Amino acid sequence: MMGIGQSKAKRFDKGTQKRVTFDDVAGIDEARNELVEIVDFLQNPEKYTRLGGAAPKGVLLVGSPGTGKTLLARAVAGEAGVPFFSMSASEFIEMIVGVGAARVRDLFKQARENAPAIIFIDELDSIGRARGQQAIGGSSEQEQTLNQILTEMDGFDSKEGVIVLAATNQPEVLDKALLRPGRFDRRVVVNLPDKAGREAIFKVHTRNVPLAPDVRLDEIASVTPGFSGADIRNLVNEAALLAARLNQETVTQLNFYDALEKIVLGPERPLLLSFDDRERIAYHEGGHAILGLVVAGADPVNRVTIVPRGQALGVTYQRPDSDRYNYSEEYLRGKIIGILGGRSAEEIVYGNRTTGAENDIEQATNLARSMVTRWGMNDKLGMVQLAPRQNQYLGNNMGSFPGAKPFSEATAEAVDKEVLRIINEAHEEAQRLLTKYRKELDALAHALLERETLDEQEILEVTGLPPAPPLQSRKIIEATSG
Repeated sequence: MMGIGQSKAKRFDKGTQKRVTFDDVAGIDEARNELVEIVDFLQNPEKYTRLGGAAPKGVLLVGSPGTGKTLLARAVAGEAGVPFFSMSASEFIEMIVGVGAARVRDLFKQARENAPAIIFIDELDSIGRARGQQAIGGSSEQEQTLNQILTEMDGFDSKEGVIVLAATNQPEVLDKALLRPGRFDRRVVVNLPDKAGREAIFKVHTRNVPLAPDVRLDEIASVTPGFSGADIRNLVNEAALLAARLNQETVTQLNFYDALEKIVLGPERPLLLSFDDRERIAYHEGGHAILGLVVAGADPVNRVTIVPRGQALGVTYQRPDSDRYNYSEEYLRGKIIGILGGRSAEEIVYGNRTTGAENDIEQATNLARSMVTRWGMNDKLGMVQLAPRQNQYLGNNMGSFPGAKPFSEATAEAVDKEVLRIINEAHEEAQRLLTKYRKELDALAHALLERETLDEQEILEVTGLPPAPPLQSRKIIEATSG
């Protein structure tokens, strides 16, 4: 009981473990460059203090889970060669009131005694949420702990050489007093890496992995948009495990693609499907692929397979030529058309429907609803936000609760009508295009039944169609049939 108020922070010193430096951090150059000054201050404080300057007391690292916030903080300590005190914010809180505040005092006391040093608080939002939101009672344990952090950060001078780094993926919920100048002076956004960044991260994580001559890290980086550093590390590890399971001496490009499918969809399922089921799945996936070739601006079709994985009985992979940060209305409508290609192909070939399009319908509905309620891509309802804003790092809605509806019933009815109109128009266009390219659809489905999996070049050879043309007008540009 006498030690309950002591800090539980883990201390990492130079030489006590493998040193992490900026060479181990790739793909987030903007964030890394922001922290170079912190390292320089810890190594050469006189350079700044002689002119009356001072380093920031606190630096807040903001980004999606897995982007490397903790790794970046450890790299700062590794480059500076100073003690690094790491602690999760949730470790401050206990049932006994006042323990969190005592641990905060002890943590800052240890850091001052070992200055220059770095304090790293992970998941700051667990104790840094805005105060005064409790429905009953006065100051809570969380508030007392937060108050102590505010006091400690005001009570030490940055010239002492103690810098506080903290990480969060919910900056919008933090107390304003925590973010004011003099406490967390600087905010560093750690974004998801772009294609070049992902390739650099692959190079870091494959340093000790024997790669086959056919491995193209740039191609693998292009088919993993939205992957964080942690996702890439997991992908490399899964590819290495698959190669080891097959008694290979090196990791091949196919191992990486198989690992990607396993991560995204789950492992292969040994289902004994009838020929009729396999044929229907082949036409379903063929519908997606054909529309990926004939709809203007569609992402290139990278791979099609009818091998069951996880909950999916087949998959069509489409990868963008480059990372997208802005989406046009034409591109989104074309994407909905491609999504509905599977159901449309089944209707054209068999004249009936199955449950296999459930996920496609869900994706198309969500995309159409976002066009109407979030992005103002509707002439009838105009540029009015009808859906709550999303957390850009976690994806969940902010400022909403179940049942909340910031608009009238008449507006809700209008939204439903517009969403249905967008989907119906896309469905009709998908059916029209697949009817026109029925010969190519049949050829692709028969090839899938033979080989089960086709890559991009094989798809082009089987169908005789060129890749999708770029967007040039508001109308869909149709490729000439082979």
